Amino acid sequence: MNANALPAYEQVKAFIKANITRGQWRSGDAVPSESALQNQFGVSRMTVNRALRELVVEGVVTRIQGSGTVVAQLNRIVSTLAFRDIHEEILERGHQHSAHIIRVESIKANASLARTLKLRPGARVFHTVLVHFENDVPIQYEDRLVNPAVAPQYLKTDFSVTTPTHYLLEHAPLTEASYSIEACAASLQEAKCLGLKAHEPCLVMTRCTVSGAHVASLARLVYPGLRYSFNGKFQL
Repeated sequence: MNANALPAYEQVKAFIKANITRGQWRSGDAVPSESALQNQFGVSRMTVNRALRELVVEGVVTRIQGSGTVVAQLNRIVSTLAFRDIHEEILERGHQHSAHIIRVESIKANASLARTLKLRPGARVFHTVLVHFENDVPIQYEDRLVNPAVAPQYLKTDFSVTTPTHYLLEHAPLTEASYSIEACAASLQEAKCLGLKAHEPCLVMTRCTVSGAHVASLARLVYPGLRYSFNGKFQL
């Protein structure tokens, strides 16, 4: 395939991988900055950020706070379960995305949430709850808590147009993420919103993201167990 026929973010990934494969960049060498890659390819910051995020997940590069992005050490085993915006996933499948907004509010952090977001108990936290649809079929219930320090205008966003993930990636660039996935029964509200029977099995991803010096968000993402699966592979 002609390189120019690839999506813009794939062109950036291919360029970085090619330089590593040819030995021009070795383990520990710096990768061009996001602004340099933006200028070189004539693309948006979001596009470059996505390319670098996926290369981090694939174990090709490593992002070091305060030092930029460098070529990763070899022989690192990683899962390629990528950090993705569900809107992008649905569009790539050739389908239509829509979202139903259930809650957009500011709440006070209890002791447990304050510890997770590294805030003081009682601190203000942004809270959103949405249901994401693929061709009018509900596929994800998203319950998200956001640190106002990384996205002070978060609650003013129209989440029927822009997903919380997309907004945060633009305003609080990801530097680290952790997640867990488990099977459990849907709550009554989750089942109702996803069109499931009460306590029907679901896949639940709990994901915590970091942006620079701040814990950015904590999200509970619930997927219908019979309509969703996660795919990945491991590389040595």
